[in-house]
Amino acid sequence: MSFHFKAVMIAGFASMATMASADKIPLDTISQYLNGLKTTQGDFTQINDDGSVSTGKIYIKRPGRMRFEYNAPDSAIVIAGSGAVVVDDKKSNQPPETYPLKRTPLSIILARNVNLGQARMVTGHSFDGTATVVTAQDPDNPEYGNIQMKFTADPVQLRQWVINDGSGSATTVVLGAMKVGGNLPNRLFDTGSPGQKLD
Repeated sequence: MSFHFKAVMIAGFASMATMASADKIPLDTISQYLNGLKTTQGDFTQINDDGSVSTGKIYIKRPGRMRFEYNAPDSAIVIAGSGAVVVDDKKSNQPPETYPLKRTPLSIILARNVNLGQARMVTGHSFDGTATVVTAQDPDNPEYGNIQMKFTADPVQLRQWVINDGSGSATTVVLGAMKVGGNLPNRLFDTGSPGQKLD
C-alpha cells in the first residue's frame, strides 16, 4: 500500500482553536449532520504516520466522493469515486493504484446513509473536553481498520479524523476553514483521470 494512500487512510480535519462544547454530541445528531453534508471544500493539514506533515485541498461530494490534492513538494492526488479509491503519485513513476472504497474507513463518512447507531459500528463515543470523539469501523470487516472522528457543536462540525489501517499505521487529517455547499463538478471525482484539477 502506498505511503500517500496510508496517509490519507489515517487522516484528520483543522484548527481546533474555536472548539467548545459542554457535552458529547449524540450519535443520531452526528449521523444527521453527515447525511446532510452534501458538498464541502477547503484546506487540510495531514500528519503522517512517520511524523511528516503534508498540506493541500480537500473536496467532498456525498455520497461516495472525495478528493485530496496535495501541495508541493508532494504531487499526489487521491480520489474516492465510483466505489474505488485511486492514488496517483506522479513522483513514484508508477501507474495509479486502485483500492475498493468499501475496504477503507473513509466509506463510513461517504456512505449514502450514515447510521453510527448501527450495531457494532461505533467502538468509542466520548467527550475529550473540547470535542466529541467517535471511533467507528465496518462491523463486518474490522480488519479494514477504523476511523476516529472529532466533532464540535453549535453547529455540529467535523474538525479532524484519524484513520488507523489494518497494519497499525495512523494518519491524522485536520481541516481548515471549510466552504459548505455549492456545486462541485463530477469530473473532480473521475477516477479515470485523477490528474484533472478544478479550474
